[in-house]
Amino acid sequence: MKALLCQQYGLPETLVYTETPAPVPAEKDVLITVKACGVNFPDALIIQNKYQFKPVLPFSPGGEVSGVVTAVGDKVTHLQPGNRVLALCGWGGFAEEVVVDSRKVFPIPAAMDYITAATTLYNYGTSYHALLDRANLQAGETILVLGAAGGVGIAAVELAKLMGATVIAAASTEEKLALCKEKGADFLINYSVDDLRTRIKEITGDKGVDVVYDPIGGPLAEQALRSTAWKGRYLVVGFASGQIPQLPFNLPLLKGCAVMGVFWGSFAEREPVKSRQNLGQLLQWLQQGKISQHIHRIYTLHEAAESIRDLIDRKIKGKAVVKVGNWEEVITTAPPPSPKKEIATQVETAKQVLVINGLSDIKNHIGKTIGPGAWLTVTQQMINDFAAATFDFQWVHLDTEKAKALLPGGKTIAHGYLTMSLASHFFYDLIQVENVSSFFNYGINKARFISPVPEGSRIRMKATLTGAEEQPNGSVKLFLSCTIELEGADKPAYAAELISLLA
Repeated sequence: MKALLCQQYGLPETLVYTETPAPVPAEKDVLITVKACGVNFPDALIIQNKYQFKPVLPFSPGGEVSGVVTAVGDKVTHLQPGNRVLALCGWGGFAEEVVVDSRKVFPIPAAMDYITAATTLYNYGTSYHALLDRANLQAGETILVLGAAGGVGIAAVELAKLMGATVIAAASTEEKLALCKEKGADFLINYSVDDLRTRIKEITGDKGVDVVYDPIGGPLAEQALRSTAWKGRYLVVGFASGQIPQLPFNLPLLKGCAVMGVFWGSFAEREPVKSRQNLGQLLQWLQQGKISQHIHRIYTLHEAAESIRDLIDRKIKGKAVVKVGNWEEVITTAPPPSPKKEIATQVETAKQVLVINGLSDIKNHIGKTIGPGAWLTVTQQMINDFAAATFDFQWVHLDTEKAKALLPGGKTIAHGYLTMSLASHFFYDLIQVENVSSFFNYGINKARFISPVPEGSRIRMKATLTGAEEQPNGSVKLFLSCTIELEGADKPAYAAELISLLA
């Protein structure tokens, strides 16, 4: 196979585009034919032996890929050849094929293309983890994003705005700042000509910023730390400037602020359930069009070294991606026709999201039927993760060997409460409420588990908005009668009344 190899540590110009033996998956791995590979700052570090992880020479850089599974190890049960996937491989992605630990491989939603899939996890995963899990960013707070036009920076701008924050984007050129403005930044600072601290004082009225998002380090770090508000949070994301700053620790003492490290890769490995929850939210926002990756340029595999050089030289706005091979992709939002339920497929192509414009608009939608939503495949990995989160390790859900001999079809069965929990995912897929400060699931009534859901089944939900109750504090309880359909089955998997609270 063709690959871009790091045969000796050095800058991108030392990388070699050559033929190399194809990798072979171990028992818990999958082999992926690579379609696209995202370009990230760790790629520039790992080839210089400056990254936390140090693969054995020779190796290919490229840690974020999309493609098609072509082979699986003996102990892999939740993926199979032909699956469209995205994966966090760490390195090895600038090649025609890559082997990845199956725990770091995820199915691509039907409506997502390979380029988007290969450019989402690192940047948006890092930034969402930083803003949500580390900084606990709240609506109404002010955040300063340094290096705001870079990959993680532009993702932070977009996500922070979506989370309700006031966003100050700082970058080195007006062209980069124009992209930040397009992505929702409220204020712009060109730190190649403006004094950073002076502009922050002007924008915040001397208060300072609640959160600093810093992926570049260097001389701006201390200025940004001095510009934090009382109890501010300073997020250390990376050092794209090439300089690790030496911060005076009297500043956190005087400001009562916190300096927080952001290591998303370690977080994803140590807290996989929370990481997958974050990924689920990001995928939902992508599908709803609330966030979208800005692609700077698509490089060929032969040009992959150039992509890393452009990243080091800070020429890239948003994200660069390497396209591996000569392929074209046509994406359709509808799933392939089901021979058992042609009508269901026809209904899905006409699916629309119900948009409710504020609390006063709810009464106009009582009695409306919504859906059905998009199909979701219940994988063995989902079943395993649910068992781990609930400490419910019944063999009928987890023991694939017993299932082959004892259960109908030889497949494990998803826990009924897993099916019930997925109702929340479908709920947000079907209903969008604008102009409210909060919107969350409150409870479930009249739950009935009707049909078992074998591993690998596809389910989806349809629902009717049955009522709304105003609460003394001004919030509203929303009641939804829902049914989760099981593809190919005469009876649904689950039915219940969902209750949500809006304020």
